[in-house]
Amino acid sequence: MLRWIMQKPLHDLQKAIRATTPGQILVVTGAGISVASGIPTFRGSEPDAIWKKDVTELGTYQFFRENPAGSWQWYLSRFSKVRGARPNPAHHALAMLERWQVARGGDFLLATQNIDTLHEQAGSSMMIKVHGTSDRYRCDRTGCEFGDPAGSIPANEVDLAEFLANPTIEHVPRCPACKSLLRMHVLWFDEYYFEHNDYQFKTITRAAQQEARLVIFIGTSFAVGVTALVLQGALDRGVPVFNIDPTPRIDEPRVCSIAAPAEVALIELCQELGIGAPAAAAR
Repeated sequence: MLRWIMQKPLHDLQKAIRATTPGQILVVTGAGISVASGIPTFRGSEPDAIWKKDVTELGTYQFFRENPAGSWQWYLSRFSKVRGARPNPAHHALAMLERWQVARGGDFLLATQNIDTLHEQAGSSMMIKVHGTSDRYRCDRTGCEFGDPAGSIPANEVDLAEFLANPTIEHVPRCPACKSLLRMHVLWFDEYYFEHNDYQFKTITRAAQQEARLVIFIGTSFAVGVTALVLQGALDRGVPVFNIDPTPRIDEPRVCSIAAPAEVALIELCQELGIGAPAAAAR
């Protein structure tokens, strides 16, 4: 039944993808794409949704300034499910779609709102992590080589043993260069996309307003600034827009929704394009 319901819009998406060469396919992914990998959604209604109760207070730079140790504790506990997660078939399918599009002379850009590393693990390379990443930290001091606007440090180079044993401000990890406090390399809710170069706000703006010839949203709630930017840019230019989500959360007649999990719809899409099904790659 599911396959029948999504057959027509999925066929329309397949035709739209074939028509993009040599143009750009812009894909925007949200937390929904990682659910099948065991990572709960950030804004969803699930009981363990990461951001459900306390994001407006705790997921902010203000909270970090007021309570650095509390901020570190909160993030380390909330992101525990990210560690050890593996890509699911949807991540592998997008990596295959990228390679297929580039091989036929097209352009591709993946903009993910997720801070997990599942897209990278699956092989995606032409991508932007607009909200930062869980595998890096950065210095809180602007101008430091490891701070804003361009610096960061791999998380695996930071020793958390003392903080985990005694989570007080005295043991909050420090910058190796200037000894200022380290912070998560993520975009907090009271910060802006242009505050760090890694968020590549100019690149995503250019894609939305000039370069993209097809936009595909996957597993997003359409509740953040980057989705509004991309959606408006595409609609203003008459660019085809598709949305893959089991329960589409957008009411816009110019957006074609495919009501299916990403790990189902993207495998079907790859098969229609003759790419092959990546289902086994996630195991």
